[in-house]
Amino acid sequence: MWSGPRNVSTALMYSFAQRPDTFVLDEPLYGHYLKVTDADHPGKEEVLASMELDGELVVEQFLSTDFEKPLLFIKNMGHHMEKLNWQFLEKLDHLFLIRDPHEMLPSMVKQYPYPEIRDTALKAQWELYQYLEQRGQLPIVIDSKELLLDPAKILSQVCEAYQVPYFDGMVKWEPGARPEDGIWAKYWYHNVHKSSGFARYQPKNEVVREDLLPLLEECKYYYQKLYQYAIKA
Repeated sequence: MWSGPRNVSTALMYSFAQRPDTFVLDEPLYGHYLKVTDADHPGKEEVLASMELDGELVVEQFLSTDFEKPLLFIKNMGHHMEKLNWQFLEKLDHLFLIRDPHEMLPSMVKQYPYPEIRDTALKAQWELYQYLEQRGQLPIVIDSKELLLDPAKILSQVCEAYQVPYFDGMVKWEPGARPEDGIWAKYWYHNVHKSSGFARYQPKNEVVREDLLPLLEECKYYYQKLYQYAIKA
């Protein structure tokens, strides 16, 4: 899965973690991304000290490891692919999770006050989508709003597309942290740790800061490119 920050990506990871046939990984390329960029994220030094930082080695590890379950679900941020060889992508199936930037940006700045287009992952997601499409893949796109409007319907369609069974248990889980959580959970996962399932969609009426309006316009361009392919509730 290729997501961006504040896109209910952790909830979707928890959803797949409820499947008896699925092992999940939480952003295994995050350390690589922080190492090869100047991104200043919350808990950066802690993340760098706790993870494998060689992105190519990380990829080799998750492609070759026997996780003792038939399915592997990897939660990724789209921008974490920076400075990596993309050829391995052809060995995997891909799911994109997007969110309307009018709602994503006001949420994002609470943890990351001065984002750039790279930090939203939307441009990277569109570039990844095009790369895969040009190689004959048809990735699935989920919009966060559509997912929250009807989680069971959207997830059923995702499972059908990938020819795996849908489980009713995918829409609920026990509140609290999970063993799969990355070390950065304490900075980003507060809300999902309080949840026992996908929250009901509530429109956000927060205003995007004036200094972020140019970024908003750039985000909207890439969001609309991806949204045209999104599954609808």
